[in-house]
Amino acid sequence: MNLNTWSRRQFLTAAAATAAFAGLSARADETAPRRMIKLGVIGNGGRGSWIANLFKKHGGYAMHAVCDYFPAVADRCGDVLGVDKTRRFSGLSGYQRLIASGVEAVTLETPPYFLPGHAQAAVAAGLHVYMAKPVAVDVPGCLAIAAAGQAATAKQRVFLVDYQVPTDPLNIEVVQRIRAGALGKLLQVQTFGVCGGFGDSPKTATIESRLQHLVWVNDVALGGDYIGNFDIHAIDAALWAIGQRPVAALGASQIGRANAHGDARGVCSVVYEYADGLVHNHFGQGLANACEGVLEAVIHGTGAHAQINYWGKAFLRGGDRAYKGGTVENLYEAGAVRNIAAFHTAITQGDCGNPTAARAVDGCLTCILGREAAARHARLTMDDLLKENQKLEVDLKGLKT
Repeated sequence: MNLNTWSRRQFLTAAAATAAFAGLSARADETAPRRMIKLGVIGNGGRGSWIANLFKKHGGYAMHAVCDYFPAVADRCGDVLGVDKTRRFSGLSGYQRLIASGVEAVTLETPPYFLPGHAQAAVAAGLHVYMAKPVAVDVPGCLAIAAAGQAATAKQRVFLVDYQVPTDPLNIEVVQRIRAGALGKLLQVQTFGVCGGFGDSPKTATIESRLQHLVWVNDVALGGDYIGNFDIHAIDAALWAIGQRPVAALGASQIGRANAHGDARGVCSVVYEYADGLVHNHFGQGLANACEGVLEAVIHGTGAHAQINYWGKAFLRGGDRAYKGGTVENLYEAGAVRNIAAFHTAITQGDCGNPTAARAVDGCLTCILGREAAARHARLTMDDLLKENQKLEVDLKGLKT
């Protein structure tokens, strides 16, 4: 499907399928006989090892192989998961050996720069793919993921991007009401991504020091900047609800953190424009300034407004379809658990519609558009961004293959 002609109806159909599937998958998995899926985990650091344990706890996955650039990290994760030492791989090309080790599916938890190449290789090998966000750091990477998602569907393989917000029951109810017209005509969206930032240690002779402990979020080419790595949850939530991606953006940004060594800006304000006149204001901040963390989308219509959240209140106020909602809780883990169950159910039931892939690409492109417009302090259209097709490069010299 051509992303430039991704229609509102197609988007909403896919989003509805995602929401319904996420809500039902855990229940289906509880009643269905468990088939053990041979899983390989690529990226065994903090979140990689953490999510690998969630896969193991699910009970439907055989932890077959692990891979990390750092051998000690792969061994540590392999010990916890009980993976045979002959199926623990490391180095830049370790993912290729893992793919050839007999796995049926992979989970990708590496710095985003590497994700498109890993996803393409996995799909080419006929594997099911479960991957982290953001799916890429540049336009060529986004297009590669779009192609990989389509190829997975053609090969009857599952391709799932692990966004947690669309799995929460409160958020699902709010979005369903928005789609049913409960807000009236949609006029304005506000999204917020506020965090305390990530450690930005001094650079060394090679980028090895940037590949662990989320340091890579501070490097645009490795992590996609803060808007692409953290704020993207809120931006994805907005796109999920409104069913379209922006046509242009205008913004400003700067590096605000103390002792910065990477080029990620971390502080941004972006105004997105949509084809139907909808205005979208995004506020992003990654600073250790004692601000309370925020990841939410607020959507305003002619008759009501609604809020979708990662860890705060989700509700719809005003109009005749108001929804009291409640507080979204434990979504970081609960959302991953739901997605892991959905991944297993999709594989075992042969459901390869893969509705999360296209939306993940649209969300990533939206973040890249905002990042570039803000960095240039200029208005930039999505069409021009796609025409530029700028590829970001990372210096891999000196790294172990």
